[in-house]
Amino acid sequence: MNDVIPAPPVPRLAVRGGGHFPVHRIYCVGRNFADHAREMGATAPASKAERGTPVFFMKPADAIVTGEAVPYPPATADLHHEVELVVAIGRDAPAGVLPVEDAQALVYGYTVGLDLTRRDLQAAAKAKGLPWDTAKGFDHSAPVAELVPAAAAGELGARVLELQVNGQPRQRAPLSDLIWDVPEILHELSKLYALRAGDLVFMGTPAGVAALRPGDRFEARLEGIATLRGHVEG
Repeated sequence: MNDVIPAPPVPRLAVRGGGHFPVHRIYCVGRNFADHAREMGATAPASKAERGTPVFFMKPADAIVTGEAVPYPPATADLHHEVELVVAIGRDAPAGVLPVEDAQALVYGYTVGLDLTRRDLQAAAKAKGLPWDTAKGFDHSAPVAELVPAAAAGELGARVLELQVNGQPRQRAPLSDLIWDVPEILHELSKLYALRAGDLVFMGTPAGVAALRPGDRFEARLEGIATLRGHVEG
């Protein structure tokens, strides 16, 4: 192959126990905790029958941050944290729509991450009915902890997802509060995209999103599985 420019490196996550996971795409789920949907001014479903369709958006694969230093992004005065369960896909989905009962077999592992959001840009886009790309898909917008293989992680069940900033609690919720669980989200994504090995899925955030400022230190935890520690550089 005769590339006319140097090929960029493939973003990779460290895997607990050894090795690295090359990242293909990053899918994100919006409004997947009812309390967060309400705090953002959206209507939360009262039952599974009222869920409608999940909200999806994407980040570039090279938005991941694997070190502790997270640069404060340009063009915003209101950077927000959103702590999330992150699911890693370990093999390609078969052609067509993936049945819910087959979806779990695609999962390679789990970790915890932050969906960083330029909230002021998102609010401006929402007010004009425009896409959220500049608010969500910017450089260094996806800090992620090391990946834990599913067999080592065990069942997710009602494990708690939480975030502290400067030692103070900001977000906390059990995964049982997810409106759409992992197999259901993979099923819904397969209606829109060809899921591939290397894909990451950020599963949505609970209530309590708030500002991060230069100098802030954060600790995100997925109970019993992974911890992400870092700080914001100004």
